[in-house]
Amino acid sequence: MAASAGPVLSREEVDRALARLGAERDAVESALLSLQDHPGLRLLDGAELTGRTQERWAVAGQGLPLLWSLFDRYSEALASARAVRARKAKPGSAELAELSELLTGDAVTVPGGAAPDGPQLLGAPAKLVERVSLDELMERMNSWYATVLEVVCAADAVWSALPARIDLLLAELGRVQTLAGSLGVHAGGHPLGDDLAGLAADLTGLRAEVRSDPLALWRPARVPAQRGTVPDGTALATPSGVVDTERFDRAGRALDGVRLELEDLLRLRDDAEERLQGVGDLLQRADATLAEARRARGEVLAKIAATEVPAVPGPASALRERIVLALELRQSGQWHRLAPLLDALEDAAAKELTRARRSLTEVTQPLAVRAELRGRLDAYKAMAARLRVAEDPEVIERYEKARWLLWSAPCDLRAAAAAVARFQQSLRPAPAEPAGAGHDGGQSDDGQSDGGRPGGEPVDGAARGQQGLGG
Repeated sequence: MAASAGPVLSREEVDRALARLGAERDAVESALLSLQDHPGLRLLDGAELTGRTQERWAVAGQGLPLLWSLFDRYSEALASARAVRARKAKPGSAELAELSELLTGDAVTVPGGAAPDGPQLLGAPAKLVERVSLDELMERMNSWYATVLEVVCAADAVWSALPARIDLLLAELGRVQTLAGSLGVHAGGHPLGDDLAGLAADLTGLRAEVRSDPLALWRPARVPAQRGTVPDGTALATPSGVVDTERFDRAGRALDGVRLELEDLLRLRDDAEERLQGVGDLLQRADATLAEARRARGEVLAKIAATEVPAVPGPASALRERIVLALELRQSGQWHRLAPLLDALEDAAAKELTRARRSLTEVTQPLAVRAELRGRLDAYKAMAARLRVAEDPEVIERYEKARWLLWSAPCDLRAAAAAVARFQQSLRPAPAEPAGAGHDGGQSDDGQSDGGRPGGEPVDGAARGQQGLGG
């Protein structure tokens, strides 16, 4: 054997190297046995792969047989070194030189190019065999192990995480589709039916992709340039990454949304009769209000003169036609069509009742004005009594004029309002009588009544209140 190109190891260095290499050999053997029994490896060997997984496994799948081959070369070289060391308890210089060559030199023959993702020189001839050292051989085994383990663990992680969850989601999809069918929701006839059909296609395609191309759903933590290396320099390291569940999660959220909308339709089916009855009740109240408005309009036209009374609208016949359509949809179980129609009917019926009430208010406004004027006239009459001017001829005359206008038919509201205002203006408190003064029938020297009222001046409200309290 040729002399070692490197320095000759001492006996202690030889023994330490043999112990280290022996421990590494045992670790590699344990790792290879674990990898050989890995469930992901068995699944990859039996699966019909496609896409990225097929490409990666075409390379990594060669790794396990090659790893065992390299491991055998490593074990043989280590056994040869141990045999040389066992010749003598204290090896001489010749033995130490041979051991140095075996332990540190390029003493192991391996197949050429046996390195994953290794750089290839353009146009360089392929090597059939190579000679490497034990440390280089360990690095090569580590590289192959990392390449194989990454694909195996990634595929196993995806297969462990997604297929069962997809099957559960597909089962839930089947239940939701059954509910949709009971509500008359089908693909091509309702958007929710189209959504369910799209979800079924997406989940079926995702399940097929998970089975044939699991690496398409794996997101490694290492960048591609680092593939084929082993973190921390140990063959026992496992690759890190996460399963990409975005499509699965998105499908789950979409299914939840469809289910909630279908549950709303289910509640509609249970409440449809009551809600339709509520719409009918609103329309009956609107009709009754319009009928009262028409009766009041006739009364206003008969009792109020010189006023414009708005016309009373007729019933909403178009709304009743839509109610008939809603009843037909309910009978035929077309809940997805009934839902928006019923919402619109409830809104329209509420607006119809508001319209009828507004019409009644507008029609009866003249009667309300007349009633308000009558109330004011009665209040002014009571005020006249408190002010002790109720027997005044002018007050009596203006009161009777206003009363006649307000209680005659048809009533002229403008004239009546003016008469009430004149009656209010005529109210003045009677002056206090001086002590010992005589009375001449309530007439002053100028012939006016005792009140001394200047014509046209209204009585201040505060003054009226004070006089009323004093009276």
